[in-house]
Amino acid sequence: MRKTLSLLTLAVGVAFGAQAQAHDLHIHGDRCSFTTDYDVRVNDAGIAFSRDDGTPAKVFMHDGQLRVDGRAVTVHAADAARLRDYEGTVRSLLPEVAGIAREGLDIGFSALTTVATTFAEDGDERARLLARLNRNHAQALSRIDAGLGSGVWGRHDMQDALGDSVEGAVSELVSTVTAGAVKAALSGDQTRIAALEARADSLEKTIDREVDARADRLEVRARALCPRLAALDQLQQQLEFRLPDGSPLRLIGHERAPDADPKLAKDKLATR
Repeated sequence: MRKTLSLLTLAVGVAFGAQAQAHDLHIHGDRCSFTTDYDVRVNDAGIAFSRDDGTPAKVFMHDGQLRVDGRAVTVHAADAARLRDYEGTVRSLLPEVAGIAREGLDIGFSALTTVATTFAEDGDERARLLARLNRNHAQALSRIDAGLGSGVWGRHDMQDALGDSVEGAVSELVSTVTAGAVKAALSGDQTRIAALEARADSLEKTIDREVDARADRLEVRARALCPRLAALDQLQQQLEFRLPDGSPLRLIGHERAPDADPKLAKDKLATR
């Protein structure tokens, strides 16, 4: 039963991993961990950055022109060129992030579907679980398309929307699989327990062969964004104009990953 529950936890973790990538642009590594306080909206008119807390609250750029909190900012030719590059990079990044989020969800729901198929013993129950997973998968994908896929990166909206889509299906799946595993363990029926363990072994091999391979490819795809995120950071550092309070414009931030902290790295190593 322990292996059964561990594999279920793995499948759930894969499904929720897509949320994390879409939410904060955190790509694990000591040199590629970026985040932003802004919601981003991209359309033909330009790119708008907005947030509820902090200054500036609103930044708008298009074709080398810039507005900060509703006021036009005069920039020289070199900064105008940097702003154009910045805009172009953001425009090209959002569809890539949307694609990564979609693939992450596909992988996660594939893992959850495999769990449901493997452990739901009753045919009607299995069909109901699979139908629920399919509906929630489609709902989550449609929300990505309506958000990131349409050039809108609302940080909290994305997290909440995907959470709603995934959590309901996961909760029902966890309840069904856990109940079946506990029932088998308490029954003392060694034949049924052995069959459950055999299914768990089979599931482990399936996840290793299919899910892990897809997740590894997705990680490579996500890491390919690192140079472009670093280029955005470099461009904003090169901007020479200053905000009214004398500070530079900072739309994204480069964070140190947990592994870069010696204490956290030591703790992580100790848990292996």
